[in-house]
Amino acid sequence: MTAYRSGEPSAIEQWLATHGVAIESRSILPDGLDPFIEIKADGKVVGIIGIEALNALIEPPIDRPGERDEISEGYRVLFEILEKTLFTGMSRRDLLAVSREIEDRAFRVGEGCLQATFQTPSIFKSQTAVYRTLATETDLDIHVYAVEDWDPPSIRGITYHTDAVERFESYWALAYNGGTDETQACGLVAKQRSDAYTGFWTNDPALVEEIRTALSTV
Repeated sequence: MTAYRSGEPSAIEQWLATHGVAIESRSILPDGLDPFIEIKADGKVVGIIGIEALNALIEPPIDRPGERDEISEGYRVLFEILEKTLFTGMSRRDLLAVSREIEDRAFRVGEGCLQATFQTPSIFKSQTAVYRTLATETDLDIHVYAVEDWDPPSIRGITYHTDAVERFESYWALAYNGGTDETQACGLVAKQRSDAYTGFWTNDPALVEEIRTALSTV
């Protein structure tokens, strides 16, 4: 990515840097074009987006699956661009948005296996409505991993795992196998470090399978 702008680095450049994206900058005249970012892949320009428009995308949509708006489409593009980059310092809100992208894909496909860890019972409690929707309005096989000492609600389609999951307490992880279409597979792994997280998300079916295997071993 290359940012074309005048003046100081924009907020989006700093945001991309925390997501492991190498971004260069080029100067433009203050009274010339509006600031924009050029995206290249394999040496070829694959897209150009205004910095102002891109700033709107980093306010992530966290609506329940099936309730997305136009901004989420742009965020989905950003999700694809940043796939496999190592991020650092991501907030819980950022991770919730990435999780929603994975859950939304699972919801749209409507079948397959979705696995998710929850670091504390209270976190799952706040997401119960989302997972009730995922379970009851699709044919998904959902597995929820959380520490013991909680009484989760009984929801058809959801299997709870509490035995020996203490090793997941520091992790925020999801894995969806894509159902019968492995090109829809996606996953997220993030480790908590103080109040922020470090990790990655991926659309690689083989890597998603590794995440699923790690979760399934408990």
